[in-house]
Amino acid sequence: MRYQMTTLEKNIHDLYIFLSIDSPDDIEMYYIAENLDIWIHYWNRGSKMQCVNGLYSIVLDERKANREQWQDFGHELGHVIKHVGSQHKLRQMFRELQENQANNFMYHFCVPTFMLLKYNLTNYINVNDGVDFVADTFNVTKEFAKKRLVHYRNQWAQAKSDAAHRKYMESRYRKAPPYSDETNKILARALEFKSAKRKEDHQCQFNI
Repeated sequence: MRYQMTTLEKNIHDLYIFLSIDSPDDIEMYYIAENLDIWIHYWNRGSKMQCVNGLYSIVLDERKANREQWQDFGHELGHVIKHVGSQHKLRQMFRELQENQANNFMYHFCVPTFMLLKYNLTNYINVNDGVDFVADTFNVTKEFAKKRLVHYRNQWAQAKSDAAHRKYMESRYRKAPPYSDETNKILARALEFKSAKRKEDHQCQFNI
């Protein structure tokens, strides 16, 4: 079965291809930032994104390990790409929405689906069997890898369910010609009836 990527997954694929990155070995945070005109800074507080005079910066928490900084970079990049303006000015509900969107972007950006598809990861009954591989291959924490694999497995399960449903519906309802001889006869009779009804209505108008 062929996997159908979501809009977000396609957009991230296109972004990586634009950056000439097509494998985990080529992913490098500073290279990505440089090619997207984003400055990287460090401080001893929580990571954040900021924009000053149209120039974007991602400020990372220097207290965190490299893998956690890479994950934070993905999260803040989600804000750069998807959101505009200062978050602290937004109502709480919209801030939470943006945080959820940035988190979703982070998981897909740090572990891109089009790269995952190159590996045989869909047969894991227990996602824990693939955690170490994903964590080491994509330079993320094990907790991050597990969450990403759970989401990836669920997407495959949904895709298989959708494919089975489509197959079932197509077996019950034929959507397009060629129709059977019986169906063609019924359609022909319906057209004849429709044509005769129009003639009858036309004649009635003139009789009036």
